[in-house]
Amino acid sequence: MNLDQYLPVLLFMLIGIVTGVAPQVIGYVLGPNRPDAAKNSPYECGFEAFGDARMQFDVRYYLIAILFILFDLETALLFPWAVSLKELGLFGYLVGLEFVTILTIGFVYAWIKGALDWE
Repeated sequence: MNLDQYLPVLLFMLIGIVTGVAPQVIGYVLGPNRPDAAKNSPYECGFEAFGDARMQFDVRYYLIAILFILFDLETALLFPWAVSLKELGLFGYLVGLEFVTILTIGFVYAWIKGALDWE
């Protein structure tokens, strides 16, 4: 086995690591470090912190977030399917159609149940 084949991969990894780590190291070494009370105080959007940081969110927030992730993943899975549809043939088309149909039924169900309504 010839190790010359791995040289481009190793160089790519090395350049990637240096590109990610070097700016952080340079900023840490050369950046100013003058802490004071104002810089070390916690804040939210420029305002002084108020209330408990562990406040509860409405369950609808999590439901909409999960639905967003679900349909975002659906979109991510549809692109490779659409690109390779010609090679998949009729069976691949029908399987993809079944996938989209099941997710559409789930979307309609969530819509009817009011999961997408924000009051």
